[in-house]
Amino acid sequence: MRPEILIIALIVGGCTWAFRYFPTKADLSSLPKDGLLARFLAATGPAAIATLFVASALPMMRGSANGVLLAGVATVLAVFAATRSVVLATLAGSLGYGLAFWALGAG
Repeated sequence: MRPEILIIALIVGGCTWAFRYFPTKADLSSLPKDGLLARFLAATGPAAIATLFVASALPMMRGSANGVLLAGVATVLAVFAATRSVVLATLAGSLGYGLAFWALGAG
């Protein structure tokens, strides 16, 4: 492995760790609730989830697995709307995706 690749990987890994670790340890109680930093931190989680979803869903959109992806997303949205539980919606979405994958033979 080339040393510059290893250095870049270590830098990116360190920054990712810091970005996830330090906000959990910071005392944000003195920040104004509608301040710029508070709004940035509140938007970071949903933005990360949306980015991961798009990055994982785009390759499927080109293939024949559109029905499977739609089943998983629809299940997540329906369960979340009914229960307002992220945990239940995630588990149900995984189950819905798996059942659609099995039923439609997308594999």
